[in-house]
Amino acid sequence: MQELTFWKMIFDASFFIQFLMLCLLAGSVISWVSIFQRWQVFRQAREAHEAFRERFWSGIELSELFRNTDPHEAQGAERIVFSGFKTFNRIRQKTSDVQPILEGVERSMRIAIAEEQDRLHSGLPLLATIGSVSPHIGLFGTVWGIMEAFKSLAGVQQATFAVVAPGMAEALMTTAMGLFVAIPSVIAYNRYVTSSESLLNHYENFADEFSGILQRSLIVKKAD
Repeated sequence: MQELTFWKMIFDASFFIQFLMLCLLAGSVISWVSIFQRWQVFRQAREAHEAFRERFWSGIELSELFRNTDPHEAQGAERIVFSGFKTFNRIRQKTSDVQPILEGVERSMRIAIAEEQDRLHSGLPLLATIGSVSPHIGLFGTVWGIMEAFKSLAGVQQATFAVVAPGMAEALMTTAMGLFVAIPSVIAYNRYVTSSESLLNHYENFADEFSGILQRSLIVKKAD
């Protein structure tokens, strides 16, 4: 009896099944590359947030805090607060009214938060697509393999397991491969969405705290 190994099943599979497996393999590679890239992005975002939070609450003057800040390299809360502080200085040169200044600052920070959200969510739709499409590609291969198994029965008088084994092997192989591609993508997508929401909540809280600090400073100066 001839041994039926994994590689033999792949090489003996029909061209269409091989094409589906090649698509799933490409999806797996793209998925893992995206997973690793997103992991780096979120790791750097968390580290940058912790470092900026420590500097911000250290008691340093805002002008000193942002003296060497590069708006193109800043990210997260630093970029959001820097955007608000820049707008604060620009509007304050034109008016001393508290309301227009705060509205401009909050508008600037909302835009920065939206841009940070786009940066954090970049690549996540790709993971979601791979995670949702891969099982269906595997299921398509399953149906095709079962059809091939039934077709092989039509040419024989006595049905045996050896006759239907190749087609059933193709069906089960594509099903397993589809799940192998989908499961890591779905897990990574859910984890990164949760991490993104957590970071964005931190950014929004930081923006609210900063807006409150500016409001108090404006009220004090106007009272003086």
